[in-house]
Amino acid sequence: MLTQIEGIHHITSMARDALATDRFITDTLGLRRVKKTVNFDAPDVYHLYYANGSGQPGTVMTYFPFPTIVAGKRGAGEVGTTVYSVPKGSLDYWAKHLEAQGVTGLSRESRFGEDRLLFAGVNGDGCALNEVEGDAREPWNGAKVDDDAAIRGFHSASLVLRDRGGTEALLSFMGYTPLGEENGVLRMVRKDGNGANVIDLETRPDAPVARQGAGSVHHIAFAVANDEAQIAVREELVAQGFQITPVIDRDYFHSIYFRAPGGVLFEIATNEPGFASDEDMAHLGEALKLPKQHAHLRERLEASLPRIGN
Repeated sequence: MLTQIEGIHHITSMARDALATDRFITDTLGLRRVKKTVNFDAPDVYHLYYANGSGQPGTVMTYFPFPTIVAGKRGAGEVGTTVYSVPKGSLDYWAKHLEAQGVTGLSRESRFGEDRLLFAGVNGDGCALNEVEGDAREPWNGAKVDDDAAIRGFHSASLVLRDRGGTEALLSFMGYTPLGEENGVLRMVRKDGNGANVIDLETRPDAPVARQGAGSVHHIAFAVANDEAQIAVREELVAQGFQITPVIDRDYFHSIYFRAPGGVLFEIATNEPGFASDEDMAHLGEALKLPKQHAHLRERLEASLPRIGN
């Protein structure tokens, strides 16, 4: 069993409108834009990162906004719901706030004894706010959201699967243990994790296969401390028969990718070097930062990409 996985590192989704997505995440949800860069494989498209004030792993939501992308088709083989942690007793505030912002799909439910508020993201994403008592992660206090209600980071992610068996076994190997099951949902927890250490497996045998598009989660990344831990994890996963990519330098973390048995794309990402590696902490997410292989495109990209923030 792996011992290096700490919980979720980041979640990356597909979007259509960069400006609308940025406004929604910063103004409506109150997260900080911590990096404005471009897609490594498609530099004409932004890669936008949002998190708490310091860009702490376990709080990072990222987007690829492709202007002409079609809407995603929800189904099995994807992260169905991205779930954020908010303070105990804050859901009434959030319900009023989201309704005032015109957010749709609002509904409440209880899962494993915790209250949460479901809603649709700006791209039709499945999202929820989950009340958590005593989440010590620092929220971003520069937003238009009350500090005592602000998002602390991720609580969990719900994976929609036709058959959970292979993914359950994989997560067990990654150090997650079952907490319980209710209404067809198995909750698995990485004990002593980073706060974003819960994964729910929703079994839907008759669900159609998901089709990626706007509103779809592209991948979910799990956190490890450093390169040494990542290499050890990679070796163990290869030994288990998984097809793992080589280590890829993503500037703010190093990544490996593989497809989980249920179809969800998994990433293992390092906590190092972080988002302050090329930008002062006080000014994260303000300037356009380009991967070195795309630095020669700066003039064209600054002219063609929609203007976001500073």
